[in-house]
Amino acid sequence: MTSVGGAGLLGCDFSSSPTRRKPIVLALGREDRGRVLLERLEKIDSLPAFGAWLAVPRPWIGGFDFPFGLPRELVEHLGWPTEWRACIEHYAGLTRPQIRDTFAAYCDARPAGSKFAHRRFDRLAGSSPSMKWVNPPVAYMLHAAVPLLLAAGVHLPGLDAGDPQRVALEAYPGLLARELIGSRSYKSDDKAKQTADRLIARKDLITGLEHGASRLGLRLKLTHAQRDALVADASGDSLDAVLCLIQAAWAARHGPPHFGLPAELDPLEGWIVSA
Repeated sequence: MTSVGGAGLLGCDFSSSPTRRKPIVLALGREDRGRVLLERLEKIDSLPAFGAWLAVPRPWIGGFDFPFGLPRELVEHLGWPTEWRACIEHYAGLTRPQIRDTFAAYCDARPAGSKFAHRRFDRLAGSSPSMKWVNPPVAYMLHAAVPLLLAAGVHLPGLDAGDPQRVALEAYPGLLARELIGSRSYKSDDKAKQTADRLIARKDLITGLEHGASRLGLRLKLTHAQRDALVADASGDSLDAVLCLIQAAWAARHGPPHFGLPAELDPLEGWIVSA
C-alpha cells in the first residue's frame, strides 16, 4: 500500500536555532509495498525558510522530531489555556527567558525525582518531557516549530484541523532506534565523542532498518551512496530524519483520520506516532 492519496513522505530532524553547520534536515521519500525509499535529504538553515517550505501546497505526510504539546499537568498548574491552539498561541507569545524562568520555578517547587511534568506517553516512548529547556532543549523546539506548523495551515491529527493534504505528526527517532540497537549511542554533536563505537552503532541501526527488523513492518531502501552518507553523518541528524521518515510511512499506512494515533489521545498533549 502506498501513501494516502499519493502523498509523499517526510521525516524532519529539527533544530530550534538552525544554521548552515547545524541545519534542519528533511528526509523525503515514499513507500512502495512495505519498502520505504529515501529519495533525497534536504537541509534548511533558517526558521523562516522552514516555515516557507511547510507552507507550499503539496501533499505529504510527515514525522517531525519536536514536541507538539505541553503536559496537561503543567498547563493547568500555570493557568494557561487548556485548548490546544489557544495554549500554543499563548506559549508562542513568550520569550525563551520567560519560558525558562517559568518552567524553572515550577521545577524548583517540586520534590526531587519528579521535577518535570510529563505527557501521558513520554515514559512509554522514552521521550524527554516537553517542558525541558536544556539537554535537549525540547521546550524551545516546540516554541520555534509548532507556531510555524500553525502558520502553514497543516493538518495536525487529534490536535488541529488544517489542510488534509499536508499531515504533520509528532515523531521520535529514539523510540525506533532503541527498538533496533537498544540503549547504544549512535550520534554526538561533540567531535570528541564521535567514536568508532558510535559509527558501528549507526551501521547496525541502518542494517536493522534495511532488514525491516522493527515492529513497524517496513524496510528502508537506500542506494550505496545514501547509506554511506548516513553512516558518515556522525551528528546523527540525517539518520534521525530517516527514522522519522519510517514513522511517517507507518502512519501513512494507517491513514486518516487517526494515522495510527490512539483515538483517545489527550487533545492538549498529543501523541508520538507509533508509540
